[in-house]
Amino acid sequence: MNKSLTRSIGFWLLLVLSAASAAVGGWIISGQIGTMTTTLADGTATGVEVYVGQSLVVVGAALLGAGVLGILLAVALTAVRALIPTAAPVVVEPIDWTAEADSTIDETPAVTTDAPVIDADSEPEAVVVEPETAPTR
Repeated sequence: MNKSLTRSIGFWLLLVLSAASAAVGGWIISGQIGTMTTTLADGTATGVEVYVGQSLVVVGAALLGAGVLGILLAVALTAVRALIPTAAPVVVEPIDWTAEADSTIDETPAVTTDAPVIDADSEPEAVVVEPETAPTR
C-alpha cells in the first residue's frame, strides 16, 4: 500500500526543519554582516565583532545551505512521487443482504487431483535400496 507523501511525517519533518534551518542561517548571517558593516564603517569595531562575527557568518552559511538543500530535496521527492503511477482502486461489489442464503451447501471434502490415489486393498510396492560401497584406500 502506497502512503501519500503529504501524510508522511518524515516528509513534513524534512520540509519544516529545512525551512527552519534556512531561516536561522539567514538570520545569523544578516545580523552578523550588519553588525560588522556598521562597526567597521564607523571605526568602533573590536576583535570580537570582527573575528567572531566571521565565524558566525560561516556557521550561518552552513545552516542556510543545509536548509536550502533540504527544501530542494523535498521538492525532488514531490516530483518523483508525482511520476510514480498509483494503483487503480479496486471496485468491490456491495453485498446483497436481501438475497436468501444457499442452504444446500455440499459438506463433502473436495478431492484434488494433485495427490496420488492409493487403494486401500492394494499393497505398497517394495522399494529396494542398495548400500553404497565404501571407497578403498
